[in-house]
Amino acid sequence: MPAGIPYIVGNEAAERFSFYGMRAILVVFMTQYLRDRGGALAPMSENDANKWYHIFVASNYFFPIFGAILADAIWGKYRTIFWLSIVYCFGHFALSMDDTRLGLTLGLSLIAIGSGGIKPCVSANVGDQFGASNQHLISRAFGWFYFSINAGSFVSILLIPWLLQNYGSRVAFAVPGVLMAIATVIFWMGRKKFVHIPPGGRTFLRDTFNREGFATLGRLAVIYAFVAVFWSLWDQSGGEWVLQADKMDLHFAGITWLPSQIQAVNAIMILAFIPLFQYLIYPAISRVFPLTPLRKIGLGLVVTGSSFLISAWIESQIKAGLRPNIGWQLPAYALLTAGEIMVSITSLEFSYTQAPKTMKSIVMALYLWSITAGNAFTALVHVFIQNRDGTLKLSGSAYYLFFAVLSAASAVVFTFFAMRYREKIHLQDEFPVDRPPPEAAPVA
Repeated sequence: MPAGIPYIVGNEAAERFSFYGMRAILVVFMTQYLRDRGGALAPMSENDANKWYHIFVASNYFFPIFGAILADAIWGKYRTIFWLSIVYCFGHFALSMDDTRLGLTLGLSLIAIGSGGIKPCVSANVGDQFGASNQHLISRAFGWFYFSINAGSFVSILLIPWLLQNYGSRVAFAVPGVLMAIATVIFWMGRKKFVHIPPGGRTFLRDTFNREGFATLGRLAVIYAFVAVFWSLWDQSGGEWVLQADKMDLHFAGITWLPSQIQAVNAIMILAFIPLFQYLIYPAISRVFPLTPLRKIGLGLVVTGSSFLISAWIESQIKAGLRPNIGWQLPAYALLTAGEIMVSITSLEFSYTQAPKTMKSIVMALYLWSITAGNAFTALVHVFIQNRDGTLKLSGSAYYLFFAVLSAASAVVFTFFAMRYREKIHLQDEFPVDRPPPEAAPVA
């Protein structure tokens, strides 16, 4: 592996600890701990909290476009990641010092700018460490990169809700801030180990905003429109599924869990599923149905939609007054995690390889906009389903069935686009390699 990879992986583990730890308690904080300027409790309703949660996530993945321009055209990836990481730290500490809507707004805004700005640069920086001589290791590196994301998030999702319950919101938000500061230091320590791709300046603008650049972005934008559906479902595990868990029997495996802690099973499943899919499931499927990146994404949409069928069943049990055990969310998380591996990890590597040399960060930013689009869609659903009297047009099991059908229908339509997409692979020190489209065959 290139010498810079361990620093990137270590930085990512600490940064993801900070982000997912903060995010794990966000909905609970807004519905139970939020205060007004006088210090009195002033919580949001569940529907409003879900709406603002998805608006924050959408904003977080909107700002990568600005980070990408800074990285590819002006500062380069290293300087962009370093300085925006400092902005990111200030966001965490703003949350920890003010538990009113002012502190919430300021903190989340700074986190969205800092976290969003570095996102396209960090993943593109992984790919920059590879060329023709070691390109066979790039898939493994992205696997370890994703492994570090989930190792950090697993620990934080267990720890931060416990800190919130026992020490309050200020400590619970301060700890992620400390980890983000550590992430920044780790990244700085690797500054002499990284392969540094200089910013393109006018070359970046010329190569991006021309016919070929727009054609590349246009081809990928069609793919990302379907990936947005996946993110619309996946990010509900941090909002709607947490509030669903709060209505369930939380005593499982001899432990009484906090609703926010259940998300940790996604991270631990990712750690187990990555080698399982890489060495067993993908090879087994490919012997019958040769897998390409786009076929993996299509299958992932189907699997992700299936997880919401379980959520719909859980809601029907809650409505019937049966208080189902939290263990019933585990198969839903297992399907959601399988879909994540097929869609998210595949999309990261696919985005990097399909981007021309001078457009790596801008293409990553376009991919991250799919997360913005997915969360914006979910937020709009929450806006439109709420009646003036506070009741909901779409609730309970019907809400989850809507998203299950949406994901399945998207997978069917995606099949026809995937069959016509022509891959063009770009690495840092070789000419692009054209790859013909696979034989026409459905993804599922």
